[in-house]
Amino acid sequence: MSEIVLYDYWRSSASYRVRIALNLLGLPHSSVSVNLLDHSHRSEAHLQRNPQGLVPVLDVDGVMLTQSLAIIEYLAETQRSKLLPADPLGRHRVRALSHAIAMDIHPICNMGVAAHVMKITGAGEEARGAWMRKFIGEGLHAFEWMLDHPLTAAYCHGDGPTMADVCLVPQVYNAERWGVELASMPRVSAIAERCRPLPAFAAAHPDAVKPA
Repeated sequence: MSEIVLYDYWRSSASYRVRIALNLLGLPHSSVSVNLLDHSHRSEAHLQRNPQGLVPVLDVDGVMLTQSLAIIEYLAETQRSKLLPADPLGRHRVRALSHAIAMDIHPICNMGVAAHVMKITGAGEEARGAWMRKFIGEGLHAFEWMLDHPLTAAYCHGDGPTMADVCLVPQVYNAERWGVELASMPRVSAIAERCRPLPAFAAAHPDAVKPA
């Protein structure tokens, strides 16, 4: 990989995942902000990168990669990393944990989905917060039970960060942002706290990349 450009939005949890993965793999890259609030993701230029009009998009030597988990798996495979375990059952478990967040919690709590619900119901910001707390809270409670497993250790799967941790930390950030009660999720909380000070995670935090 000679040139990597990440098109992302600072508060997007999907973008946050890819930033962490790039950092864990030590892959130098430049970043281009795509502002979701002013609808830059719907611009013609961005739709040329990703017809879905979503972030992140990873430009690797002119090839546009989309979908955060597909991007992370591509990076894991091409860089021979430990983001995915070597054994099939381990890979399944890490994927299942990752999908529980990226495919079950994230879509229903996506900014566009929540905004549309508020629009069609005429509900206000209080209802938006309640929506987020319900679905993020329920999803992370299920994730907590999934972590009740012999292969959970210092991290979601074993003694080093995998794709599951890369997904968990941004979701915990969102949970805290919306006031989700995390005291009843000790495994989730402990793993997130263990990950966040690591340089790769800290450098990817939204506050670290927020445009001036």
